[in-house]
Amino acid sequence: MTTAGKTLTCGEGALLLLLDSSGSVSSYEFQRLLLFLEELLRPFPLGPGQVQVGLLQVDTLPHLGFGLGAHRSQPELRAALMEARLLRGDTNTAAALALAEELLSSARGAGGIPRVLLWLTDGVRPGDVDQWMSMLKDDGVTVLALATGQGDYQTLRRAVSPPLESHLYVVDVDDLRIVMEELREAIIEILCAEGLRVVHLTARSAVLQWRPVLTTDTSSYRLQWQCGGGPGTGSSSTSGCGTTAGWPQGRSVSGGSNRAELSDLRPDATYTASLTPMSALYQDHFSTLSVTFTTLPGSELLGPAVVSVLAYGPHQMNVSWGPLQPGHVQGYRVEYAVLPGGHVSTVEVEGHRNSAVLAGLEPDTQYLVTVSALHTAGGQRAMSVKACTQEVPAPLPALEDLLLTPLDGAGVEARWRAPSGQQDSLRGYWLSWEAGTPAGPWTSMSYMQVGAGTLSAQLANVADGGCARVCVSPVYRSGRGDGLCCTAGG
Repeated sequence: MTTAGKTLTCGEGALLLLLDSSGSVSSYEFQRLLLFLEELLRPFPLGPGQVQVGLLQVDTLPHLGFGLGAHRSQPELRAALMEARLLRGDTNTAAALALAEELLSSARGAGGIPRVLLWLTDGVRPGDVDQWMSMLKDDGVTVLALATGQGDYQTLRRAVSPPLESHLYVVDVDDLRIVMEELREAIIEILCAEGLRVVHLTARSAVLQWRPVLTTDTSSYRLQWQCGGGPGTGSSSTSGCGTTAGWPQGRSVSGGSNRAELSDLRPDATYTASLTPMSALYQDHFSTLSVTFTTLPGSELLGPAVVSVLAYGPHQMNVSWGPLQPGHVQGYRVEYAVLPGGHVSTVEVEGHRNSAVLAGLEPDTQYLVTVSALHTAGGQRAMSVKACTQEVPAPLPALEDLLLTPLDGAGVEARWRAPSGQQDSLRGYWLSWEAGTPAGPWTSMSYMQVGAGTLSAQLANVADGGCARVCVSPVYRSGRGDGLCCTAGG
């Protein structure tokens, strides 16, 4: 089988799909992701000694759609993907990652086959996933991520294995096909890898992995690394190296290994590592492998830990976040857009504020709201939530007719006709009346409420010495409808 001209002839490995199936994902998004996966995986040969594919769904509790290697043909895999259902619970990604770590650890086997975790998410409030993602990468799992919204980009960035440019994709759900070929190529490269690659990166360490070519106890690898470009690497960068530039370090690694960790590195510095297989039997058979990488910045940027929408309306919402970080954050940027793919609007507030009002919104519409902390030292970190504005309430039916009849003395009888077709929602009527004179102001307001079955009321001493103004309004479950007013006397 081929993809973009490449024949997939190797491809032994485990590919676990971590699919967000929580309530933040719409049915439309979920179905689009399933169709995307079905097409993405078509070139992969399935079965023993080939690719094992599993589906793990994120929800309040993790749900195993099907285990690694459960399906051995493309028709079986496609049918299983189409049977997956949106679960609509909480986004408990950490619990799903705990199960993913167990599944992928069991799939490693004695041969150390390549293992890939492909995380598909809307990017909204993924939770504290850093520890579990680090454990997976430390165990040799390559993590890729595909986000369909403007979520917590910094969390996604920390989660994936390097290189970032081929392992992290953020794209609108309607544009998934744009990244399909590139993502497929990235997975194939991992499954078919024979070279040296970085599978986990921090500010001061890097984990290297390679496909083992030595199997005897008497063989070994010579691992060397240095800050800056080494001989024959095509790189001469000494960025961040300081006085250590050009000074190589090295050690021996046993022939049965397929990974090694480099520690005590400099933050935000470019390194070159090389691996040479050393075998008495095959001295000229193996070539030296090399890789160049840049460690992460040394300081961890802090961002909002919680973003909440406290008050909704048809045309606005009140967004708050925390905790505040005085001295570190100079301000916050709040970005909001209609989902999916709407125009992004921005509100910026000072660093001492933890809330903002977003106005001019469309009623009954879902928005993605992203709050970014803008650090005084440069850089930013963000968190996102989805929120939906309220519907514009429909006007409540008004009273249809009101008639006042004078009674003996200063009394008035009010009779009215109920709004038609509102028997189920009607709760009663609100009456108010006030006295006055034809030339003077209204005074002495009184009021009362009567039941839904009452269509008249006698009001004594209402127009004593002047006029009376009587108003009647229908009362519903959701509020008071428009009333009618009449004047008697005078």
